[in-house]
Amino acid sequence: MKIRKLYNRIAVLREERSLSRKDLAEKINVNPQTVGFLERGEYNPSLDLALRLSEVFELPVELIFSTEPMQPLSLELLRYHKRSGE
Repeated sequence: MKIRKLYNRIAVLREERSLSRKDLAEKINVNPQTVGFLERGEYNPSLDLALRLSEVFELPVELIFSTEPMQPLSLELLRYHKRSGE
């Protein structure tokens, strides 16, 4: 079975928050290399790791990860709020 590619916004979100890979790695309890693998799409996170990232960035998992290429976050947030009725 082929592993499905996940797209993500980790690098953009990390930089927006002025976090180094090391800083983020410490917050989610992984090696800084793992953050690099995640950012480059070379590693798909476990559910636990995806949820830890969601907590750090204070965003729903689906705004951090996608099976489709990512749209600008502003468009994603607009769609998310429309779906959730906010």
